[in-house]
Amino acid sequence: MGPDRNTHIRNFAILILIAVAVWQLPGGGTATNVVQNVLGIIFAGGLVFFGYRMYMEHRQDIFMLEDRARALLYFSFVMIALALIATSRLFDEGGLGVIVWLMLIGAGVYGCVVVYRGSREY
Repeated sequence: MGPDRNTHIRNFAILILIAVAVWQLPGGGTATNVVQNVLGIIFAGGLVFFGYRMYMEHRQDIFMLEDRARALLYFSFVMIALALIATSRLFDEGGLGVIVWLMLIGAGVYGCVVVYRGSREY
């Protein structure tokens, strides 16, 4: 049937206890930063691996694109990567930084959509 309600309550209490311990113990902020950095590296590595797999599975399709379309696709990916890398700096700038971030993401996605739609035309 599945775990009962008491098991869920116990697991939630353990999670809260660990969070309070990290928050209150000396050096907890440093430990939190370490865990955050490790998770960020794992996430970035997963994104790179995903991009590599997609490239390897679709590289024949990519090479069949026209040079302009391929350049637009690569440039769009660079714009998205630049926006993701500079997220914290752009968000710290306030409203203008957020607008620039949204424009970079939007332009990158738009370029990818243009290339995709162009590749589906005969």
